[in-house]
Amino acid sequence: MIAIDWGSSSLRAFRLDRRGQIVDSRRSDQGLLNANGRFAEVLEALVHDWDDALVVMAGMVGSRQGWKEVPYVQAPAGLHEIAAGMQRLNDAAIERELWLVPGLSCVDVHGVPDVMRGEETQLCALLPLLGPGTHRVVLPGTHSKHAHVVDGRIERFSTFMTGELFAVLRQHSLLGRMMVEAPDDAAAFAEGVALAGRQGSLLHRLFSVRTRALFDQLQPAQLASYLSGLLIGSELQDIDAEGGPLHVMAADGLADAYISALALLGRPATRHAEDSVAQGLYLLARARELPM
Repeated sequence: MIAIDWGSSSLRAFRLDRRGQIVDSRRSDQGLLNANGRFAEVLEALVHDWDDALVVMAGMVGSRQGWKEVPYVQAPAGLHEIAAGMQRLNDAAIERELWLVPGLSCVDVHGVPDVMRGEETQLCALLPLLGPGTHRVVLPGTHSKHAHVVDGRIERFSTFMTGELFAVLRQHSLLGRMMVEAPDDAAAFAEGVALAGRQGSLLHRLFSVRTRALFDQLQPAQLASYLSGLLIGSELQDIDAEGGPLHVMAADGLADAYISALALLGRPATRHAEDSVAQGLYLLARARELPM
């Protein structure tokens, strides 16, 4: 089968054998924002020489702006509930069997809804490995997710706009004008994480990026790392110390930052590979009993 992780900015394709092992993979910049509705054309261009009949897709491709909107499944939900929400996609331009994975939704204690699309599939790969009890899973990204997993089911989750806020401040704010491109600075990052853990508003702490540069406490090459520490440190304050074992699932560089920040906060975490989305799609296809 072919497993597709189709996000807003990128597209990843994995060719899996009958045991769910990756035998080939490809990446494209033709995410939702760049595909401009040319979903069939983009997909075939990427996997035209793979002869697999079954294609299972997760992510923004199943959103309202995607190829076809698939309704969210309401949490709490496990692998089988999410698989039951999958929908077949019929497109005359594609001579394959296409299936879309639904997103997941929940409502917080204040009655405010939250959603994810794509991350639920990553979590599906992890659920069988976590075992019984309560676990907290952090999925860093443009919109980071903190999932609360109990006995193999996603009970609830929260979204944090950490990555997007970093990009906006880095590229379009007065703070960003003071920064220069430079390697990550572990000391400056740690200072940001430490300050985020002290009492006070993040909106006030953010201005310290400017003032610490003005008074030569930080150099321009350190500012991006310091800002990253402030934002990630602030996000991680939401994690309950009694919430069970911690897990981080992300690409290496981003996983490094979150594992480091959690260690500074005295919260060791287990790392999991970002490519587990392919295993999640495989498990969902099996749970839905699709022909592979």
